[in-house]
Amino acid sequence: MSSSHVVAERPVVRRRPTIPAGLAMAGAAITFTALYLAAGALTPLLVFYKERWDFSPSLLALAFAVYAVGFLAAVLTVGSLSDHIGRRPVLIGALVIQIASNLTFLAASSVGWVIAGRIIQGVASGAATAAFTAALVELAAPNRKRLGTILGSVGLTGGLGFGSLLAGLAIQLTPAANSIIFVVLTIVTILGTIVVVLSPETVTRVPGALHSLVPRIAFPPATRREFAAAAPVVAAVWMLAGLSGGLAPSMVRSVFHLNSGLLNGLAGFVAPATSAVVGLTFARVDSRRAMTWGIYASIVGAIGIITGVLGGSLAVMIIGQAIAGVGFGAAFTAALQLIFPLAPPHQRAGVIAGIYLVSYLALGIPVVVAGQLAGPIGEVPAVTSYTALTVVLALASLIAQRRLKRSTYA
Repeated sequence: MSSSHVVAERPVVRRRPTIPAGLAMAGAAITFTALYLAAGALTPLLVFYKERWDFSPSLLALAFAVYAVGFLAAVLTVGSLSDHIGRRPVLIGALVIQIASNLTFLAASSVGWVIAGRIIQGVASGAATAAFTAALVELAAPNRKRLGTILGSVGLTGGLGFGSLLAGLAIQLTPAANSIIFVVLTIVTILGTIVVVLSPETVTRVPGALHSLVPRIAFPPATRREFAAAAPVVAAVWMLAGLSGGLAPSMVRSVFHLNSGLLNGLAGFVAPATSAVVGLTFARVDSRRAMTWGIYASIVGAIGIITGVLGGSLAVMIIGQAIAGVGFGAAFTAALQLIFPLAPPHQRAGVIAGIYLVSYLALGIPVVVAGQLAGPIGEVPAVTSYTALTVVLALASLIAQRRLKRSTYA
């Protein structure tokens, strides 16, 4: 048999066209940020919807909080699916769900549509976050892996902050803010989906996809003391994030009597924006020290929020939110750094799932309770009680951290 005959019988392998890894990383970063721009945009838009359809503060709080339900449902089931079937299929599916969410908000005619859109939005974010975070690192050049991590961190918290600010600006300047925001975000997400389709796959398929869909939360013995010491402040900073996203924008009008979409957006912008900057700054600070500073900042920020609400000063409340954002960036980053390395590699996904469970329950449930209490006892007492609870939780972590530190040096 001649060599030419052998070549003729060899099957032709068709390679899928792909874009360069650097371009794919840039597109992935923009698309990931767009996910959280959409989530952040709802912060002032919820107040806009409330004024348009005249629903209760408790429904507004519920519409904010159900995002956490969708997020947790997705992250606990498909959070590690991309490790088995590849990043691209999971990201494409999540982005299609995100487009459905954007279209739901675009067509919304009542608060029921908004609640449905928020749940769908949470599912999209929960499904995409782990896959995007991993893909950004994997697409980065070998000497630029830290850039991938930074893009993931900034895309999440920065997207939330700037989404709120830009939506507030749109509400302030145009009567068609809802349409403008979600038409633009839908176009960006469609373009991002095309980029993902054309991007190179960064992992090889491995068995176990179905098994990975079973929710697993695990805290190995080596992690339990650190988790117990960090969990109260993790809950506290996520509660303060919930206040900034779910309660503070509506208080601009109901408590401070200012009718301004821009101020609503600013109230939702300041904490996540500060958190994004601080999280990056504290990444190289000693984790135990960063945790302590984060706890103190969350306490001071909470007290500032309470002072602003009780004193009728929006400026003081926003300064308190900014300081609380410092607490979030420092304490949550430190918690991950202190807990995650203690777990064996095969149990780290369960540890991250447990930390997210605490975080998103703290983001969602207390906001709903505060919204329910706003009617019977008043919005100011409800928010004051809510914020005071974060101080108690942060103090509990401070005591636990000091005990850990003493036992380390004993």
